[in-house]
Amino acid sequence: MIRVVLFLIVIGALSLGAVWLADRPGDVVITWQGLRIETSLMVLSVAMLAAMAVLALVWSLIRAILRSPIGLTNLLRNRRGVRAYEAISNGLIAVGSGDVGAARKLAAEVNRIARGEPLALLLSAQSAQLAGDREGAESAFRAMASRDDTKALGLHGLFIEARRRDDLASARAYAEEAARTAPSLGWAGRAVLEFRCATGDWAGALSLLERNRDALDKASYRRQRAVLLTARALATEDSDRHSAKAFALEAAKLAPTLVPAAALAGRLLAVDGESRKAARVINKAWRANPHPELAQALSELRYGDAARDRVKRIEALAKKAPGDVEGALATARAALDAQEFAKARAALAAYLAAPTKRVALLMAELERKERNDEGRAREWLARALHAAPDPAWTADGYVSDRWLPVSPVTGRLDAFEWRVPLTGVVSTAPLIEPEPSAVAPTETAPEEKHDSKYTPPVPAAEASTAPSRRPGTSTQPKPEPVIPLVHAPDDPGPDAVEESDAPVEPQSGGWRKLFE
Repeated sequence: MIRVVLFLIVIGALSLGAVWLADRPGDVVITWQGLRIETSLMVLSVAMLAAMAVLALVWSLIRAILRSPIGLTNLLRNRRGVRAYEAISNGLIAVGSGDVGAARKLAAEVNRIARGEPLALLLSAQSAQLAGDREGAESAFRAMASRDDTKALGLHGLFIEARRRDDLASARAYAEEAARTAPSLGWAGRAVLEFRCATGDWAGALSLLERNRDALDKASYRRQRAVLLTARALATEDSDRHSAKAFALEAAKLAPTLVPAAALAGRLLAVDGESRKAARVINKAWRANPHPELAQALSELRYGDAARDRVKRIEALAKKAPGDVEGALATARAALDAQEFAKARAALAAYLAAPTKRVALLMAELERKERNDEGRAREWLARALHAAPDPAWTADGYVSDRWLPVSPVTGRLDAFEWRVPLTGVVSTAPLIEPEPSAVAPTETAPEEKHDSKYTPPVPAAEASTAPSRRPGTSTQPKPEPVIPLVHAPDDPGPDAVEESDAPVEPQSGGWRKLFE
């Protein structure tokens, strides 16, 4: 509307000017080199306007002729960019759908049209991965790693290829370089952290965690630092008890519910004669997470005290989490040691209808010590063989007699949980909302009980090369992943990478560079 009004105003102004000139006629005389030209003012104005229009037309023609080479170059470049865009798009779609032949063909076409472009290198790497051409994939990833705009992606691909060929030294070097180049890369930080944990470099893992502190939320940072401090305290318990106590106390402060930290801190405090402080640490952890290690640490709080005193301490501890089976088991254990058999039997009475293995074993010991009834003791031992399992430290199908900071199977930090080991799984078909009638339970072998000897794990960051065998899972290897630009619904991807809330910085190049 405003433009229409402005147009009408301009037309009106021109009309008024023309009328003004028409109402004031006059003659214009031009004398130049013996020529005399006489005309009216209106005719001269019209002639000048016509001359200006002719000059503008001639200049446009000359300019178009002079710029025709540049225009032709831009036209050809745009056509090449469109062809490259279509080839890359179709190539990525072929990679996502698993069409090896089409992916390789389109990658070759893209390299011919736009050789060296970032997305052309990405398509070449993914098509080579899909076809199993490890050398070709590594060559493309090395080319990416040599460029500033694709260095992070290239290092990620080289890391995955090194893990596939079990070259852990190279994988660690690539992860370290990626973490230095772009500290915000989650996969690089996790990989380096897992490598350092696998080698027992707890000090290096803690320093790395401090550098990546801004990338973690407060709760995750406190929990991971507490786990690493506990691991460091356990490693230095025999060589430097003073430092180990400081690490354990800090860990218990950061994560009061972390049982190993509280139990270790209580034990080290008790050794130094700080029994009251040790009791406070243990009681705080017990309220949040009753655990036999805490009860054991509290029972050994004062060396040389009477067994009846230990029973009183354990009874007071059990009252802080009423109704919990760990309190009853700890009370029964302490009462048995003190030969207060009635108290031990009363503590276990509520769990005799469906006893777990620990309950049955305690009852067998109680029958043997209190009544010297070997028959009843053997009966309880027989029930223990078929009783429900008790909770244990479990991570990724691995059951350990003691807590470990990382999973020996996957290398995950803080993977161990105190829970009942898995003894069976339901149908392997994953449903969004499975109905009970539609899922048939299947029997699987119980989880294998491992000894407590810790073997340094192979850390897993973005791609695990050796899939762990878990109960109820197939032993056939999974399809080897690629690094897709966008995950297709059926694309295995590099791994289930956790999404980060950190903003992603745009990279130079890309589609726009093809059209430049």
